[in-house]
Amino acid sequence: MFAPNTFQQIYRQNSDLLIYQDLTGDPVIAAFLEVCRLLGEGEERDEKAAGRAGAGDGTRVGAGNGTGKQAPGGELAAACRRFFRLLAGATELYQEPFTGDPWQNYLLDRVIEAENTFTLKAGQQGWNNISAALKDAARQDLRSLQALAGLGPAAYAAALQAPIPDWTQLQPLNPDRPFQPPEVARQEIKEKLLAAGDWGRDGIKLLADYYHTWGTGIFGSYWAFRWERGPAGGRLVCIDRPDPITLADLVGYEAERREVIHNTEKFLRGLPAVNILLYGARGTGKSSTVKALLHAYGSRGLRLIELPKKYLGDYQEILKILAPRPQKFIIFIDDLSFEEDEVEYKELKGLLEGSLQVRPANVLVYATSNRRHLVKEFFADRAPNTGGEVRLQDTVQEKLSLAERFGLTVIFPSPDQEQYLTIVRELARKAGLQMEPAELRRRALQWALYQNGASGRTARQFVDYLRGELE
Repeated sequence: MFAPNTFQQIYRQNSDLLIYQDLTGDPVIAAFLEVCRLLGEGEERDEKAAGRAGAGDGTRVGAGNGTGKQAPGGELAAACRRFFRLLAGATELYQEPFTGDPWQNYLLDRVIEAENTFTLKAGQQGWNNISAALKDAARQDLRSLQALAGLGPAAYAAALQAPIPDWTQLQPLNPDRPFQPPEVARQEIKEKLLAAGDWGRDGIKLLADYYHTWGTGIFGSYWAFRWERGPAGGRLVCIDRPDPITLADLVGYEAERREVIHNTEKFLRGLPAVNILLYGARGTGKSSTVKALLHAYGSRGLRLIELPKKYLGDYQEILKILAPRPQKFIIFIDDLSFEEDEVEYKELKGLLEGSLQVRPANVLVYATSNRRHLVKEFFADRAPNTGGEVRLQDTVQEKLSLAERFGLTVIFPSPDQEQYLTIVRELARKAGLQMEPAELRRRALQWALYQNGASGRTARQFVDYLRGELE
């Protein structure tokens, strides 16, 4: 079925990639390459044994452990068990569109998410601006990777003596949700690659166009991220199931949302846009407005990064990651306010207005807050200074000026009773609830009285409760 030294040749080709070399450091890919290496050594031993037998030295072909025919406890068996364990972990809990066999699906994902000179250049400037030399290097690598992608069933068939189940029969989870646009786009490119006869001729242009449209690495596969810090430092964590709220789901505050949408559309078109503070009472839809932008504009390159207040000091590290990307990024700081003794507001000033490192043109900051001036101020701050800070008013003004550093403040006022009831009626209509208007009004007012007061959030919670009750 395969020419002599197939495993050995493919192992060597993929161990020495020019552009996609980082893939060999992936644990699953490294484990499969080790299986191929050991199978290749078995092929080589078989060839030598056949040569000796042909020369009449009496060596019996197959008497040794050629083609990997070694005891189950041998090196090959151990390598196969490790590969099976890693591939099973990556496959059986997989929740995205699945393409090909488990090994092909895994390798295709890694190729699509790869970040290297070729993928970054394609993402930023497109196919026509990539040099011929870089294209040739990528072609060579992609042909090697295509050969590796098709080797899963053959590798298992050649290592049947290893005491493991067939890794080609692993299955992902049944999807329990609609697939997001990035997942659908990734499935399409994976299917096209599997159908392509030559990745070096046909697949390379498909990949370059994909990178240019959707981005590279995690920014091509996900739209929402959260900045987290651990023992190894800060990193962007992908959010594979972002809040599904859309602009069409939001009721009320249309004028306020128009200001946010208009600024965001200017940002996406490369026009001057400003940082926004969304200020107002709780439950008025400030956070939902920002989250809904993702589903409206993600396909146009918008990405949302949630930045907790305690990590504001990491902003320069974050900007270094985002600056060279072709996408547009909104750094989202939710429920922003500072206590008297917190000094993170100084970091926010640097993020908003830039420090020595200017904020990149593809990054904006959208923050929400229930506090107009963001930093808590006490009446004692305004009292005559008695033994405290000499220039107290300078500190007070520094705190109060923080909100002014946002280019635009959009105010979401608390709804009055009629606005609250209007939101309830519209949400009930969208949900298809059948109830007499007078009864709906009575119950909505009762709900607001005994729950969280009249707000957009209260209205949505009431309608959700009503849906569960009626259905």
